[in-house]
Amino acid sequence: MEIKRPGVAGTMESSDIIVRIEPKETEGIELTLESAVMQQYGKQIEKVIRETLEELGVTKAYVNAVDKGALDCTVAARTLAAAYRSAESTEYVWSEVKVK
Repeated sequence: MEIKRPGVAGTMESSDIIVRIEPKETEGIELTLESAVMQQYGKQIEKVIRETLEELGVTKAYVNAVDKGALDCTVAARTLAAAYRSAESTEYVWSEVKVK
């Protein structure tokens, strides 16, 4: 999946996460994460974001996420939605992406 333009999904509400994905010229995912629970769950949140993007075939992107205590399934769903919006794609295949 090619990231073509900025895409955002999520809210700043409690138990949610806002994920912003933007195009990047060079290979790699550059991820910045802010979370009130960074010490406890920061690595897990980052893992879910990276694995979700990997499942979609995203190899080049800037990702900024601000977490407000979202569960893994919410993190994955917001990442999916932002990626599809960024790729300008409407060919959703939700069932193929699995949260590990």
